[in-house]
Amino acid sequence: MPSKIGRVFFSKGVASPFFTFRMLRHGYLHSPIPWREISIEGVRGLLIIHDESQKPDVVIYYCHGGGFSMGSAYFYLEPLLALQTLLKGQFKNPAIMALDYDLVPDASYPTQLEQTGAGYDYTLSLVDNDASCICVAGDSAGATLVLSLLLNIACGQDYATRRPGYATLISPWISLVSSNNRNTPSDFLNAQSLELYGRQYAGSQENLFDPLVSPGSCTDLRWWAQAVPANGIYITYGSEEVLGPETRNLVHRLRKGGVKVSVKEESGLIHAWVIARLFLEETMEERVKGMRELVKMVRRNIRAA
Repeated sequence: MPSKIGRVFFSKGVASPFFTFRMLRHGYLHSPIPWREISIEGVRGLLIIHDESQKPDVVIYYCHGGGFSMGSAYFYLEPLLALQTLLKGQFKNPAIMALDYDLVPDASYPTQLEQTGAGYDYTLSLVDNDASCICVAGDSAGATLVLSLLLNIACGQDYATRRPGYATLISPWISLVSSNNRNTPSDFLNAQSLELYGRQYAGSQENLFDPLVSPGSCTDLRWWAQAVPANGIYITYGSEEVLGPETRNLVHRLRKGGVKVSVKEESGLIHAWVIARLFLEETMEERVKGMRELVKMVRRNIRAA
């Protein structure tokens, strides 16, 4: 899909009424799960929580995908509410903070990383700065921002107290520009378009190989060991993905550095299959299959007080 079309289709202005239509179609006049917009101190997004009067026992800090050129937290609202429902079965008062960040070509690095950092600070405030309650998560370009955030946190003197409890990535875009990002017969992603969006996000040739812009450029194993949460990281992707080879390379690198990595490579599936299935599959069990696995990993690695 051309970015100009995707930018409109996945925006709040279109995604929000589409979500309302899908609710009405299933007999809901209002969302059965409470959520609200966040717009404070440079942070924009959606907060989903069952009881806002109580401290969450887990927060998923989610960064959406879209090649940095399209997408919004509103387009992801239905998958995020499904995720919240599954979390409620495992935690007392789970929450999801879904970030909205500026898109290219309106803004480029470091704007999006700065916004991601501000959103993380807001998420920390929800849990009284107890980073162990936070799972950072994202898909595609959102996963790029999550990895960049982790690497950036690791550069600070206070990284030990700011490092989140866990991380989950769906079809991460590891290296913005790489010869390993090749088209496949079944994936909807296009390697040439990805490179264009990646270059727009980086803003300059030099930035393309900065690890805080393109995390695949980081070969420092000690930096990765300090960046990844102590409880580890969960990565899921499809075997037919354009981004698959770079994902496998990162997994190998992290394991070489002694990082705890759990991986699910789904045979025959494409980019962001966890999200796509929520819209495309017919049965509820198939729709939430990927989300259920993600929640299982979060439950295993973040223990509620």
